[in-house]
Amino acid sequence: MSPSTERIRSLALAGHAGAGKTTLFEAMLHAGGALTAPGSIERGSTVSDTDPMEKSRGHSIDASIASIERNGYRIHLVDTPGYADFRGPALAALAAADTVAIVVNGANGIEHGTRTMMAHAKERGMARILVVNRIDAEGLDLAALVDALREEFGNECLPLNLPSSKGHSVRDAFFQTTGDTDFSSPGEAHQRIIDQVVEIDDEVMEHYLEAGESALSATEIRGALEHCLRDGHLVPIVFTGARDGIGVSELLELVERILPCPTETNPPLFRDHAGSPFDVAADASRHVVADVFKIVNDPFVGKLGVFRVWQGTVRKDAQLLVDDGRKPFKVAHLFRLQGREHIEVDEALPGDIAAVAKIEDIHFDAVLHDAADESRIHLEPSAFPAPMFGLAVEPAHKGQEQKLSQALSKLAEEDPCFRVEHHKELNETVIRGLSDLHLKLMLERMKARYDVDVITHPPRIAYRETIGAGAEGHHRHKKQTGGAGQFGEVFLRVEPLERGKGFVFDDETKGGVIPGQFMPAIEKGVRQALDGGAIAGYPIQDVRVVVYDGKHHPVDSKEVAFISAGRKAFLDAVSRAHPQVLEPVVDLEVSIPERYVGDVTGGLASKRAHIMGTDSLRGGETLIKARVPLAELTDYPTQLKAMTGGQGRYAMEFSHYDAVPAGVQRKLMEQWKPRVEED
Repeated sequence: MSPSTERIRSLALAGHAGAGKTTLFEAMLHAGGALTAPGSIERGSTVSDTDPMEKSRGHSIDASIASIERNGYRIHLVDTPGYADFRGPALAALAAADTVAIVVNGANGIEHGTRTMMAHAKERGMARILVVNRIDAEGLDLAALVDALREEFGNECLPLNLPSSKGHSVRDAFFQTTGDTDFSSPGEAHQRIIDQVVEIDDEVMEHYLEAGESALSATEIRGALEHCLRDGHLVPIVFTGARDGIGVSELLELVERILPCPTETNPPLFRDHAGSPFDVAADASRHVVADVFKIVNDPFVGKLGVFRVWQGTVRKDAQLLVDDGRKPFKVAHLFRLQGREHIEVDEALPGDIAAVAKIEDIHFDAVLHDAADESRIHLEPSAFPAPMFGLAVEPAHKGQEQKLSQALSKLAEEDPCFRVEHHKELNETVIRGLSDLHLKLMLERMKARYDVDVITHPPRIAYRETIGAGAEGHHRHKKQTGGAGQFGEVFLRVEPLERGKGFVFDDETKGGVIPGQFMPAIEKGVRQALDGGAIAGYPIQDVRVVVYDGKHHPVDSKEVAFISAGRKAFLDAVSRAHPQVLEPVVDLEVSIPERYVGDVTGGLASKRAHIMGTDSLRGGETLIKARVPLAELTDYPTQLKAMTGGQGRYAMEFSHYDAVPAGVQRKLMEQWKPRVEED
């Protein structure tokens, strides 16, 4: 029998690679009774890392889900990959959880992934806890690490328990106030938590100041605590040594007693057909609203859509709709996931994570529902890192073009940071990901699953074009070939927009000089030019187009005429508007032993990099922060390995587009051979 919604918990484990997330995942499943013994990464026996590539590499590549049933609670656990190369599945999995546990390696302290995942969880309004793992390692200064966490992430970060016996046990500091600890004391930690919690609610604060903590009811404390976690006013710090099970049972108890349930969380933003917020409530009796956050194309089960229920109850044999679809599908089989194992269940309540199989219309971020009047609800898209690394691919054997296309499409369904682009003019298929390793593993996965071999070569960098000034353009399209002709004349102007604003099309014609039914054709022509580029063949962005005049013919004016006139009038205007080529610029973080700082910063300077700063890390390492044009980083993994003897690590995220130097623009313009079209 299912527990009530109030007794369901969901926790995603996130953070930097090597923090011990998968080991903690296994330890929690074991302590919660879901496993007779925890799996081992070294032996390849974990519930989480079941893919052959994960086993061979010893780290997670995809998110994994399992659950625990104990003490009348159901706890859904989500293990996420830590490497920045696989940030897509990690961020997508956050949509399944009410709380994110950022796991920190006690020996390494705050790392790039710690900061990144804390920022993403905060941005999404999720409750967060910090789990300091590996507390039983030798020579740790955990008191200093707590100070560093509070300095980095705010004074709202407070220990909820404390290490004891030199990191071989933990002492509760929320429900207890006594006991021996390695630093601070349960009483001191307890007081700081209570002071932090009560100040969120004026009435509770007043009651506390008047009568003291003993006068506060359990309901008052629980309500204030839930408010604090939901608003990020409290970020608990807890301690574990997952490999030996230290603090794991205590963590599970805190999950049950303190972490928010589905009725106490901040749901993601859904919108209705008008774009207005659509409120969902964790009420099992209401219409179903669920979000698909993970797609798995299993060779044996078929397409598996994994979803989180936000409202209503999904039942086996029920009818559900996908997005705006009018044809429902039957939930013939409803699964709960336990790693690779699929356990059939009868229902999924608000807060539950479940899956359906063999529904072809289902896709990442799809909204599942059972009410026709809610058919136009959609989820506000989450932000994902832009996949800037690219490889051009083609089948190694003739006749496999279709097989390659289908395989790439299925891989792209599974990872929101893996994209496939088809460039018709170049007859080139380009895959894009977050790093060279990301793309390499995706191609390995394609070979293993779909038996497709490919040849790869560097693609064109994802340059863009824009304009630097306003200008006007004009074109008259006129053809007479006997019988009805073609006629359309367009006057328009272009204006630059702020970087990242995209494209705006406005109609300011008056007096019916161009009938309204032809305005979409003009916009279509302009968009064709946007896609094809004007000076170097790259997509044009950050432009406003205003059609202000034109002419039509009552007989000869047709859509095709205004498509052509719109496209060529736009290109005419762009040619006068100081066109520019833009290049992608990334934020780069490089972690290296201190002795290599001079070599690495010098190398970056030769790549047109702007050094943003350096930070000293634990263990004699230095973190270099820089902003670099992506075109300069094509061979950077190899170069960094050579400079640091394989000891350097890096991570990058897209920052913005910026104008290329004049010399680079001239070279790109000379290389472009635009297709000449007849009017």
